[in-house]
Amino acid sequence: MCYDTQSGYQQWKCPNKWATINLQNEPSGSGKEIIHIPRSNSLQICLVKTGATTPMISTLELRPLANDTYLAKSGSLKLNFRMYLSNSTVNIRYPKDVYDRTWIPYFQPEWTQISTTLNVSNKNHYDPPQAVLKVAATPTKLDAPLTISWSLENPDDQIYMYRHFAEIQVIKANDTREFDYLLNGETINIKAISPKFLEIETMLTTIPKECIGGNCRMQLIKTSRSTLPPLLNGFEVYSVLQLPQLQTNESEVVAIKNISSTYGLNRISWQGDPCVPIQFSWDGLNCSNTNISSPPRIISLSLSSSGLTGTILSEFQNLTHLEILDLSNNTLSGMVPEFLASMKSLLVINLSGNNLSGSIPQVLRDRETEGLKLYVLGNKDLCLSSKCIDKPKKEFPVKIVAPVASIAAIAVVLIIIFVFIKEISPRNKSEPWIKTKRRRFTYSEVMEITKNLQRPLGEGGFGIVYHGTLNGSEQVAVKLLSQTSAQGYKEFKAEVELLLRVHHINLVSLVGYCDEQNHFALIYEYMSNGDLHQHLSAIEAALGLEYLHIGCKPAMVHRDVKNTNILLDEEFKAKIADFGLSRSFQVGGDQTQVSTVVAGTLGYLDPEYYLTSELSEKSDIYMIDQTRERPNIAEWVTFVVNKGDISQIVDSKLQRNYKPRSVWKALELAMSCANPSSAKRPNMSQVIIKLKECLASENARTRRYQDADSHHSSSELRVSVTFDTDLYPKAR
Repeated sequence: MCYDTQSGYQQWKCPNKWATINLQNEPSGSGKEIIHIPRSNSLQICLVKTGATTPMISTLELRPLANDTYLAKSGSLKLNFRMYLSNSTVNIRYPKDVYDRTWIPYFQPEWTQISTTLNVSNKNHYDPPQAVLKVAATPTKLDAPLTISWSLENPDDQIYMYRHFAEIQVIKANDTREFDYLLNGETINIKAISPKFLEIETMLTTIPKECIGGNCRMQLIKTSRSTLPPLLNGFEVYSVLQLPQLQTNESEVVAIKNISSTYGLNRISWQGDPCVPIQFSWDGLNCSNTNISSPPRIISLSLSSSGLTGTILSEFQNLTHLEILDLSNNTLSGMVPEFLASMKSLLVINLSGNNLSGSIPQVLRDRETEGLKLYVLGNKDLCLSSKCIDKPKKEFPVKIVAPVASIAAIAVVLIIIFVFIKEISPRNKSEPWIKTKRRRFTYSEVMEITKNLQRPLGEGGFGIVYHGTLNGSEQVAVKLLSQTSAQGYKEFKAEVELLLRVHHINLVSLVGYCDEQNHFALIYEYMSNGDLHQHLSAIEAALGLEYLHIGCKPAMVHRDVKNTNILLDEEFKAKIADFGLSRSFQVGGDQTQVSTVVAGTLGYLDPEYYLTSELSEKSDIYMIDQTRERPNIAEWVTFVVNKGDISQIVDSKLQRNYKPRSVWKALELAMSCANPSSAKRPNMSQVIIKLKECLASENARTRRYQDADSHHSSSELRVSVTFDTDLYPKAR
């Protein structure tokens, strides 16, 4: 259930809405009551903010009821009112009501109050208090009906009604009290109602009723042979409340809460139900919510950079539908557990950047051959080779132990010397390992440039990027390889080598590098306007990618295209950065694809490349956004377009100052770039041609607008964008 208020915190999450509270309209307070049969042994009542003020709740009370009371054909029952007919001003609760229900007194001027001091038998499924049954109301006029009218909060609500009768007057032998029950003019009872003396009788609707327009009128009308007016002691009305969304699978809720508790996670959003409602699901967690008839299951869990310590908990294996598990960049220690291999739904496991040790279980290696993606870089004590798997030790005769041990010791020393020489030879000799005109900096120079790493600019898989100043005036960006980085020396070397041989106005330039013992750094030109995450520009990034795809020899695929890897200079020109994962491929003939281990940022991977490991230039033409309710951008755009409003897709800062036809052309291009099949996606040259057509159309419209409105103030700024018209990219 979700307790939805006009004030509150959105981090409290429950599957279904119960009621809305507006304390501005009810300054003296409000109470809501529901009769609900839980589907599990846990129950969560949540406050969800819908306005600007802070939510509050004074009291939360739970009361058990017998299973055979207040039964609805479906759904739960939300109380409209519960009254006893008396001119008193006192509410009745426990101990007079064994279930601690609250009974409100209600009385009309045209009624007569009757009462008794005798005890009334109140034992049935509903057990209304004797204090309720000892009083009643009757119409003052004999032939007048006893009428109660009310309005429903939701006109379409279905209602259940419970009327409690007990005769509390001594009826003379020649008198009769008999009446019919009507709802909105329709007789509900099959036979006339004649209450028994000092004995409870509850009349209820077994089928939910509706009131046209939400206006209800209940009437008790005496029959023609009755000599006494109708009588009513107590009256309850409930609306049917459908709670269709099931809670997250209970065993998975227990597992994720145990994980949170053991690791000491303190995430403000990790409250209430993990998966539903979907717009309030827990941070770092995705669920299957496609079928509301079955409980949601957790399919993706990211605890990257969450400060996790200790070992990998066995509780993870209770998330039986988990497809992606990301535990990277923590300080987890111990062995890689074998139980991960038994989680058959797992497609991706990222354990990079931890302190794991030992060897990777063979059963997990076997899963890799079946398509499992396992990332373990950055665990310095973890053996990545199958040769480190322990084998059974053989027993040797005692007489040969000493000579064998001596030979083994000598061999180990020789191996250590060989490895040591191999390690230091390319890195610590006086000559740099890369022949280049680019400057090779020492680590002390890097510290001086960055003023001891004083101003961080951002952080990626490689490490932290710092602001620096070279020669006292030239601004640079310095990217340091972190010891716990998911990327390593191989990616560092690949990026330097690529930037040494490719030069383009839309690729970030390399100023120099540092390769000193265990310190590695890349020094770039400084991009003063951050990355594409804060801004929006596509064509310049496309030009840079086009140059990599067909301007480089051999051609290159970036493999990690995302907004944080597209930087903007002081003139907001876009340049692509971060080439540590780039790979070459041959163009032409049958060599348009190359098979490689899948790499890149989850959420930005081409799904075809992800599934087949086949890399091509089309692998850079795909992106999704994990921050949306519909993370796949193409899916989200299709959803918006089907609603007929493309304004949601266009940057609101444009204030609708654009030509819809140009937007549609750009939209069609974007959708074609997101086609699951790479063969159906355009290449970067085709993308650029289409983007230039859109820009030309917009620039022409802008010029016409300026000519028509030349009398406008010169302070009004309109921008016309121009680009080279050459079809093929050129190095700059």
